[in-house]
Amino acid sequence: MSKIKPSKGAPYARILGVGGYRPTRVVPNEVILEKIDSSDEWIRSRSGIVTRHWASDEETVAAMSIEASGKAIADAGITPEQIGAVIVSTVSHFKQTPAVATEIAHRIGAGKPAAFDISAGCAGFGYGLTLAKGMIVEGSAEHVLVIGVERLSDLTDLEDRATAFLFGDGAGAVVVGPSQEPAIGPTVWGSEGDKSETIKQTVAWNDLHIGDVSTLPLDSKGEIKFPAITQEGQAVFRWAVFEMAKVAQQALDAAGIAPEDLDVFIPHQANMRIIDSMVKTLKLPEHVTVARDIESTGNTSAASIPLAMERLLATGQAKSGDTALVIGFGAGLVYAATVVTLP
Repeated sequence: MSKIKPSKGAPYARILGVGGYRPTRVVPNEVILEKIDSSDEWIRSRSGIVTRHWASDEETVAAMSIEASGKAIADAGITPEQIGAVIVSTVSHFKQTPAVATEIAHRIGAGKPAAFDISAGCAGFGYGLTLAKGMIVEGSAEHVLVIGVERLSDLTDLEDRATAFLFGDGAGAVVVGPSQEPAIGPTVWGSEGDKSETIKQTVAWNDLHIGDVSTLPLDSKGEIKFPAITQEGQAVFRWAVFEMAKVAQQALDAAGIAPEDLDVFIPHQANMRIIDSMVKTLKLPEHVTVARDIESTGNTSAASIPLAMERLLATGQAKSGDTALVIGFGAGLVYAATVVTLP
């Protein structure tokens, strides 16, 4: 017989508070068009994006996260000292080590929580939420801060007509804590690594250090391009439209929720056409509020779901206690979907 005492945590977990931060600078499509041969009409029709936010030098990954976290902690009605773990999902923190989560934990006054970064692209918030739920039910933390944050403007090739208009910056955060009733459903998550080349970084960091310069991409001035995110647009679109609707349905089934019982749908803000196609495939009733934050925020990868959630609640389009389906999907290709009760 094992001598190890069993874990003892809360029976369930829930999202207690949410916060978001969008950089001050708003960038319209006209700015993007200075570097690519396209049009505002084309960008809007292909993606639904009208504006996006780009961070200043002062609006670092850590700084944006701290702003969003402060709002989420206040919204949850707890103090920073009650945070037992900090999980940060990002692909745009350029220091390999230490994790930016440790800096954030210190600067918000959280004491000595567990703190680590994860890299799961646009599904990162769902991955972090699932880890947080497990910690609370297992008993290793009572409150977990989950942050999705990106400065994708640093990884955008402004001369790439296929992606220059897509990406934005921002941070979204939630506090996950104990619950006496189910408020975060089972997660349906996974990966399809055979499709990993469809969304990727153009150049590995070590190629800049030891690579053959003659093989590196050059910009219009003949200078080496900084690594950027590139994607095979049509392949990603088809995958997201046809496969992610299935995953979303599986998450509904796992939570025992029918489409007509849903109040809110918060998909990753990748493309307005993908969102509209998923709504149609899932046959969501008209009463379901659908997040379309991409119009003014762009694709912020791991930050997109919490940012969209925060805006829906702040504008009254969604309310506390609503049942919401959230799904993230992207580079890897990875995905994560679950049903939650909104804070």
